[in-house]
Order: sequence, then C-alpha cells, then structure tokens
Amino acid sequence: MIARFSLRFGVLAYLAAILLVPVGLVFWRTFDHGFGTAWHSVTTPDSKHALWLTLEIAAVSVPLNTIFGVLCALAIVRRRFPGKGLLNAVVDLPLALSPVVAGLAIVLLYGRGGWFESLPFDVLYATPAMVLATIFVSLPFVVREVVPVLREIGTDQEEAAATLGAGAFATFRRVTFPAIRWAVAYGVVLTTARSIGEYGAVRVVSGNIEGKTQTMTLLVQDKYEQFDTTGAYAVSVVLALIAIATLLLMTVIRPREEST
Repeated sequence: MIARFSLRFGVLAYLAAILLVPVGLVFWRTFDHGFGTAWHSVTTPDSKHALWLTLEIAAVSVPLNTIFGVLCALAIVRRRFPGKGLLNAVVDLPLALSPVVAGLAIVLLYGRGGWFESLPFDVLYATPAMVLATIFVSLPFVVREVVPVLREIGTDQEEAAATLGAGAFATFRRVTFPAIRWAVAYGVVLTTARSIGEYGAVRVVSGNIEGKTQTMTLLVQDKYEQFDTTGAYAVSVVLALIAIATLLLMTVIRPREEST
C-alpha cells in the first residue's frame, strides 16, 4: 500500500515540478499587470500577424504530413520493397537531428549558391522555407502512431474485403482507415503541437522579420529580449491555449465516435 502511494506521489510530484508549475507560473505572470495589458500585447498588428502566420504554416504542414504519414505507414507495414529498412530509419531522422541543422540545410539548398537558388519565387526568408522547415521537424509523428496499429490489426479484414471484390481504395476507406483513425488523430495532434511550437529551424530560415516572417514562437523570444516580459508571457499563453484546445477537441470528439 505504502509503496503504491509512494509511486503515485512521486510521479505526480515529478509532473508538477516539470510541467504544471512552470506552465502555471507563465499563466499567473501573464496577468500580473491586469488583463488589459496582456490583451494589448496579443492584439498588436505584429502579434496578430504572427498568430495568423503560425496557423497558416500549420494548416499547410499538418495535412501534408498526415497524408504522407498514412501512406508511409502503409508502405512500411503492408509492402515489401528494397530500402524498406532505410525508409523506416530515415523517417525518425527529424527526431534525432537538431532543428537548427535542418534549417541550415534549407539555407544551403535555397540560399545563395544553393541548388535551387534560381527558382522564380522566394523560398528562403519567406513563408515557403518556413513551411518546409516545419514539415521536416513534424514529419515522424503520424507515421509512428499509425505503424504499430497497422501491425496490431493485421491483414485478415483487408484480405476478406479484397476477396469480396473491394478495390484498394474501398478497402482502405471502409476497413483500414476506421481501424487506424484514432492513431491518425493522435498523430495529427502531435504534429499540430510540434508545428505550432517550432522555433529552431524556423528561426534559421525565416529571417525573423516583424510583420512578415515572424511566428509566435519567434515573437515570444523577441519580446523577452526586449524586456517585454508581460508580452512574452501573454503570447506564450496563446500558444498553450491553442495546444490545450487541440487536445480537448480530440477528447470531446472521441467518446462520441466510439459510442456510435
């Protein structure tokens, strides 16, 4: 009994020290000078632009990584081809590689003297490079959530559907996807959180130009360096609220789906 409660207390204390207390402190410090000051900090033109740019980048990166993640997971689990092991390893590269290195790689490819320098539109220090950097750092999450579920469900139902004359797309839509939908949903949540919270790679490729290429994470850093701590805390709270809203949305929808 004592050992069980000690374990629970230890886990809860660890979570409180690492997660709850720091985040709670940010929320508390945000409103030190009143709600009006915090609200003003997140409603300036630069703050609004940073918010919309962050959401736009996520709106492009998350769907692309979701589609790629599902297709890649299907290839890894359901197909046999040369280089399958290499693909399985390369998918995890963004988890091991520093985001700053990823950003530098994009600079080398699209910057002066790079392979793709002569493209007819701006990539580096513009939104396209920021999208590429975000796609890179958030690439593995859907894949890694879907792969174990595909392995667990096996191929019996898919083979039965094929025997009954269902095509590949119909089998995926009616059999495979319903079985993996919550793995995909959780992968989307993780991808969204990573996309919205990315700093290192985006910092390298964006130029951090106020009102043009500044995302919310870059705005937090700028405000803190300018000793506008209330503004930095307020923007951080907005980021946290977006992440919390994403998690709550999945939590609310899931029981309704499972009850039907």
